[in-house]
Amino acid sequence: MGLPVSINENGYRSWLKKHPSALDTFDDMIVTAKGKKIVVFLDYDGTLSNIVPNPDEAFMTNKMRKVVSEVARCFPTAIISGRSRDKVYEFVKLDDIYYAGSHGLDIAAPFQCVGDPNIQNGFVDKNGDEIVLFQPAQKYQPSINMILNVLKEETQRIKGVLIENNKFCVSVHFRHVSDKDFPVLEELVKSVVHDLGEFRLSKGKKVFEIRPDIEWDKGHALEYLLKTLGYENSNDVLPIYLGDDRTDEDAFKAIKNRGKGYSIVVSSTPKDTMASYSLRSPCDVKRFLSRLVSWKKSSS
Repeated sequence: MGLPVSINENGYRSWLKKHPSALDTFDDMIVTAKGKKIVVFLDYDGTLSNIVPNPDEAFMTNKMRKVVSEVARCFPTAIISGRSRDKVYEFVKLDDIYYAGSHGLDIAAPFQCVGDPNIQNGFVDKNGDEIVLFQPAQKYQPSINMILNVLKEETQRIKGVLIENNKFCVSVHFRHVSDKDFPVLEELVKSVVHDLGEFRLSKGKKVFEIRPDIEWDKGHALEYLLKTLGYENSNDVLPIYLGDDRTDEDAFKAIKNRGKGYSIVVSSTPKDTMASYSLRSPCDVKRFLSRLVSWKKSSS
């Protein structure tokens, strides 16, 4: 006699009917990809790495790094993250992909390291000049530094807060903040954002995100990178985007608006999403990317 199926599992199965597994439907998905120029877009936290208690320890596995490296050899590849661009590169350590940090507010092209690879850390060309494609929020840098200073000062009395400087945005992690202290933190963050008037506040997985209030998000970053690659108006391009958080919904929406491409949400529980497909975990992401590489090699 089998074990009883939990209500949550039944709910997930029902949700899967609307957002089928990208692994189970891979063969059907790939039929559309034949003859198309595939571009792969990846979120980082919760997609290439597991969500961990300390965001500074969100390391990707060596196996995942190897797969992403293989993907980048087969297709143009970009990582679009809320983290700072430098932080994402520090985690990923691959030179042949695009990096879009700060939710796409800081975009750099694939680069090569010059000099000692152990000490060189930057996006540079063969002349040693930094390669930056797009930084639309440069003028907000002084205000962002002000936000960081105010939050660090004002949250000293709240245990468990972690404030992350993502260069063009600020993340306030509250995973370790007590239920008792959370309302105080939330009111403080809202107050800081309101007082400045040129920033917006969003909420992710145990984190507040403070960003410049400009018309730019992960969806705009996806479109910008496609344009950079020369695929802006191409009918032959097929973008694939994998992400797990609320900010990735902007990229899912961009793909839906294009009418072509695959949006894949990474989630082990049912959630409202604009994604067409799903995967349960970063482990499934690795399996999906491996199958994509194998398909490309066999079809070449």
